[in-house]
Amino acid sequence: MRRRLIVVFLVPLIAILLSLGGAAGWSAARSVQQAFYTQQLGDLGYFVTSARQALRSGSPAVIDAEVMRFQDVYGIEVTVFDLAGSVWAAGDHGSAVLAEEDAERVRLALSGRRAEQPAGVFPWTLADAALAEPVFDDGDVIGAVLVSADVEAPRTAILQQILLLSAIAVVLIALGVLLVFRLARWVLSPVRRLDEAMVAIERGEMDARVAEDAGPPELRRMARVFNGMADEIERVMTRQQEFALNASHELRNPLNALLLRVEHLATGLGQEWRDDVEETREEGRRMTRILETLLGLARGGRGDSTISAVDLATLAARRLDAWRDVAAQRGVALRSTGESSVMSVTDRTIVESALDAVIDNAVKFSPEGARIDVGARRAGEVCRITVRDHGPGLTEEQAAAATDRFWRSADSGDVPGSGLGLAIATDLLATVGGELTVASAEGGGLAVELLFRDGTPR
Repeated sequence: MRRRLIVVFLVPLIAILLSLGGAAGWSAARSVQQAFYTQQLGDLGYFVTSARQALRSGSPAVIDAEVMRFQDVYGIEVTVFDLAGSVWAAGDHGSAVLAEEDAERVRLALSGRRAEQPAGVFPWTLADAALAEPVFDDGDVIGAVLVSADVEAPRTAILQQILLLSAIAVVLIALGVLLVFRLARWVLSPVRRLDEAMVAIERGEMDARVAEDAGPPELRRMARVFNGMADEIERVMTRQQEFALNASHELRNPLNALLLRVEHLATGLGQEWRDDVEETREEGRRMTRILETLLGLARGGRGDSTISAVDLATLAARRLDAWRDVAAQRGVALRSTGESSVMSVTDRTIVESALDAVIDNAVKFSPEGARIDVGARRAGEVCRITVRDHGPGLTEEQAAAATDRFWRSADSGDVPGSGLGLAIATDLLATVGGELTVASAEGGGLAVELLFRDGTPR
């Protein structure tokens, strides 16, 4: 963004300065050329008068001496021609051969044509500038005068003007670049601080704020709005953390009391109840792990790392057994499918919680007498747990929205629920690098997959 802003400001500024500098240089060059041409015309007029008198008298001695003196003092060559086009007076350069252009000028002058303004003089011009003027006597042409001046002086003057204007343009461009960079920094500094604050908030630094007294007024207002938004987000997240802490803490006491009651009741039961008691204990311990994870998330924004090698097939089978009684009450059968062992490195509690949410959703929406298939498989680096029900299913649009919070199908009817099950499962899997997909299954129903990508060998 800074680069684009600098280009937007700098390119027009440089273009304007170069345009103005070019126009000023052209004007200065034309001024020097005009002064040089005016001087040539003055010299030409003076020698035309002297040549008329000399041609009338028929003696070139007077003007010849004047031509030599003019050449010695000013370095300008003057040549007088008679009506036949022969050199009549030329000082010490009379033997020089005329250039083709000068000969043409003399011919035109002897035909009565007045001198024309010479071509422009520029620093790269090498040739001399020459003007030819006819000499009239009572309206008749009696000769011509050719004045040839060295263009070194005007060329040097023009070059000095161009160098001066170039130096001024370079200084102005440098000042413009400095001004544009300072302006870009002044404008973009609040934007950069806003970006840094947003990155900090994304990392969990909820106290990150930006100064509200820097930059343009529009960006100052943006900074105030951002700080207000950050304050509100911090308040909301603080309330959420407090709620999670309170809820987790309050649930621990009744859970511990319930486990103690189970242990007390287990002492009076026979051996035939041993498996049921052990399953109840395991569910209690799992609930304790979930509460500890919830407390960790509420305290620091993330739970303690419990990543370990997990057999997803065994985990799925155990959760399936835990849900059999609930499914049986609804007339739904649960069947274990897939491979016998699928190892993955992940968080057992997270996977169990996500899988429970998916199985609960499948049991609720499966009609009486239906079957739900649950199993784990591995394909290369991807492990998956698939929950396939034979319920009413969803369209593609509905399946895409099924993981949104509080989304419920219009066909759900009186089925209890808040539309949070799959959304919670999706969020839980995201914490361990997994994902949840929802798609319609062949033959009807829904196939929900929990995907895990890792490098665990087969």
